[in-house]
Amino acid sequence: MFKRILLVMVTLTAGLLMMTSPSRAEQAPAMQLAADSPLENTERNVRDKDNTTLTPEDQKETEADIKITADIRQALVKDESLSVNAQNVKIITRNGVVTLRGPVENKAESKKIHEIAKQTLGVLKVDNQLENKAP
Repeated sequence: MFKRILLVMVTLTAGLLMMTSPSRAEQAPAMQLAADSPLENTERNVRDKDNTTLTPEDQKETEADIKITADIRQALVKDESLSVNAQNVKIITRNGVVTLRGPVENKAESKKIHEIAKQTLGVLKVDNQLENKAP
C-alpha cells in the first residue's frame, strides 16, 4: 500500500514539474510568427491608447446615440454585399456625430458604409476614418 501511494505521489510530482516548467523553445517560433503576421496590429493598438482617437469605449450612453449606433450596425449586417470586416467596423456615436473606424476591403465599401451612416435618422455628421485595404 505504501509503495502504491509513493508511486502515485512521484507520478503526480513529475507531471506537475513537466506542466509548470518553462518551454522557451516552443514559445520563440510563435512570437516570431506573430511579428511577421499581417494580423499584427501593435502600432494600431498603441495609437488607440493615446486618447486622441475614439474607441468604442467613447460611445455615449444616451438613448439617442445608442439607437443610432444600433441602427447603423443593423443596416451593415443586413447588407450581404459588404465584407465581414465592413460589417464589423467600429461605430462610435457621440451627440449625433458618428465616427467609423476599422478596415474595409476598398473605397467602394468605405463610401457605402459612409452613406448608410449618413442616411440614418438622427445622424448630424459622419467622421469616416475607415482604412481601405485596396484602392
